[in-house]
Amino acid sequence: MANKAVLIVDDEADIRELLVVTLSRMGIDADSAASVAEAREALERRAYDLALTDMRLPDGEGLEVLRHIAEHYGNTPVAVITAYGSTENAVAALKAGAFDYLAKPIKLDQLRPLVMSALKLPRHPHSRRAASGESANNGVPRLIGESAPIQRAREMIGRLARSQAPVYITGESGSGKEVAARMIHAGSSRADAPFVAVNCGAIPENLMESEFFGYRKGAFTGAETDRQGYLHAAQKGTLFLDEVGDLPLAMQVKLLRVIQEKKFRRLGDTEEEGIDIRIISATHRSLAEQVEAGEFRQDLFYRLNVIEMKMPSLREIPEDIPPMVSQVVERLARQNGVPPPVVAEDALLALRRYDFPGNVRELENILERALALCSDNTIREGDLYLTQATPREKVAATDGALGTRGLPLHDFLDQVEREAIMKALEATRFNKTAAAKLLGITFRSLRYRLDRLGID
Repeated sequence: MANKAVLIVDDEADIRELLVVTLSRMGIDADSAASVAEAREALERRAYDLALTDMRLPDGEGLEVLRHIAEHYGNTPVAVITAYGSTENAVAALKAGAFDYLAKPIKLDQLRPLVMSALKLPRHPHSRRAASGESANNGVPRLIGESAPIQRAREMIGRLARSQAPVYITGESGSGKEVAARMIHAGSSRADAPFVAVNCGAIPENLMESEFFGYRKGAFTGAETDRQGYLHAAQKGTLFLDEVGDLPLAMQVKLLRVIQEKKFRRLGDTEEEGIDIRIISATHRSLAEQVEAGEFRQDLFYRLNVIEMKMPSLREIPEDIPPMVSQVVERLARQNGVPPPVVAEDALLALRRYDFPGNVRELENILERALALCSDNTIREGDLYLTQATPREKVAATDGALGTRGLPLHDFLDQVEREAIMKALEATRFNKTAAAKLLGITFRSLRYRLDRLGID
């Protein structure tokens, strides 16, 4: 079997020589070019599995090489080499489709894993695996449906799987942000390494550093053994930071340093450990607004939000609800060891008309409850226990009542808040932690509101 081939594009002869020698020792064929023109000529002569290009070349920029390869040799990943501290160039390259970047002076312990990761990518980026997020491993989730927003999301996931760029996923609670992150990981060159999901809002602030970095025995009172943190657990793989906006400012500073230096140190340790991870973050709130409010560091935001992806809400894709229902009830029936139920037309119609403030997560909860309550193995509208009006209709009705009954403003707001909380509690089967997440508030805030409104 022929060796893998890499094209190196740099106008500095010593860098070209260093990279050629390093790759040759890895058993990889390496050709070099000193300009954009020479790179184009080399690409015409031979097919490459990876291109490494400097950003500044005598007759142009590395972005020209990147765009030329994307247009004519779309299966070939490109990594760019940037000047030290030139974050803007690196981000521009990643947004343009670069696989990853290296900063000068080039560190061989960072070059080698980058090259090996790029060479693991499938030669056909639009293969079924890359497009769907499926892999040889069982349990990889899929996006169900054929609506335009879902098809765009699948296409985006396929592209992101061929990159190492940090991804920031937005969308309402329960819209499938973690599903998208897992699909990106499963379709990437990191698929065989761990996917570590962290809910940033669920970690007490005083434990944040030890949970992320780990610690050595004796680092603090109660540290009776060595412990690895999330960063070490995600080594070579993907770290998914859910609700990243809940990170305290002090932890944001530490995370920024990890991203910049690609190193971290466990609590109580004297030496730093190199790290090779991809970070995917998500939130249902606007990080940009948090930056403006001084709640989130702007420099970290730019590091995390290199490529933004939005997951559609369920009410935007009502045509996808029937296939989602089929998939969910089949899975639930299999888990419970019962035959898949029939979902009656009136139930499907009611679900398509419903607003789903909790999105896919709420749909799953509704169907799980309906499966337990239905008779004759048939789910009917009455088994869903949906409210008679959608949330939008309820707001309009309440709004009208405000005008006709003249409710005082605080009573009106309490009424709306009580209905929203009860809805979230019912949707999560009265799991307060899940209900708080559904409402977009902290558990502590929910508990305060329950006490204030007298909800037991």
